[in-house]
Amino acid sequence: MDRKKSLKGEVPNSLYDQIVKLHNELDNTFIDKYNRSLPFNETLSDRWKRAKKLGFGKESSIYDSSLVFGKVKVGSNCWFGPFTIIDGSGGLEIGDFCTISVGVHIYTHDNVKQTLSSGKLPIERAKVVIGNNVYIGPNVIIIKGVRIGSNCIIGANSFVNKNVPDNSIVFGQPAETKGKIIIDDDKIEFIYFK
Repeated sequence: MDRKKSLKGEVPNSLYDQIVKLHNELDNTFIDKYNRSLPFNETLSDRWKRAKKLGFGKESSIYDSSLVFGKVKVGSNCWFGPFTIIDGSGGLEIGDFCTISVGVHIYTHDNVKQTLSSGKLPIERAKVVIGNNVYIGPNVIIIKGVRIGSNCIIGANSFVNKNVPDNSIVFGQPAETKGKIIIDDDKIEFIYFK
């Protein structure tokens, strides 16, 4: 099957060729300048402008492939990776200098009881609060009502269903505290529990 005809509807050949040419030029520029190759939509969008439009703090950025629902309050210098789901429908606050890695889902609502009750019970919502200087690894899921303190690491693929105190290292399904972080001036030490 002709790739041009596989597009929904009929795209004139000249327009299709122009789009392919633009994609190739942008891809080559990103490879040369940043040593990365991104999907076409990511080369067309400005992550910092999108974050500013959403009301995020200074120098924060969010990929075009990220979904954002509701009002989300985000501090400065935060990075939201591709394919994240950021649900602020129940209230979400994220501090400064946070990394929200690829594929992270943060939920402030669920419809479990609504579904199980055939719609008799409402959707439940509860605010999520994430402190400053928090690293959330790839593919983490955080559920409604959770509070994560400052200076924390949430390990990749973790399911966070309870509060996390300051200076904690947590990971697992469900996430458990596995260590602590000691910060002394510019020195950072990770201490893992046995």
